[in-house]
Amino acid sequence: MVEQTVHGSGGYIVADLTEEQAKKADLGVGKLFLAPIGKIEKEKMLKYFCKNCEKEFDNPPKIQLDANPNEEVADNLILVERGQYTCEKCNSIIGEYRMFQKQDESTEVGKAKPMD
Repeated sequence: MVEQTVHGSGGYIVADLTEEQAKKADLGVGKLFLAPIGKIEKEKMLKYFCKNCEKEFDNPPKIQLDANPNEEVADNLILVERGQYTCEKCNSIIGEYRMFQKQDESTEVGKAKPMD
């Protein structure tokens, strides 16, 4: 685990990330981003910065979950959780995440066919 700063649209979170999470968060532009990681465990988040409050807080942000979506987003791919990291003071969104799951792990996602 390495302490990293991961950015969202409304601020950033400082968290202990695994090497795999850090690789997912790296989009090749010199910053790490929240969305590709998925949900970060509350105990791994050390502090956060809210752009709206213009303040850094020495605790994790709140996590707000949308109702269990179970939405099919592609053939064999289900959106199982959608959540937001929000500021404890002003409720602004620091960042968002999505978690997906295959219905059948043995098959590929999507069945797009090339056009003739």
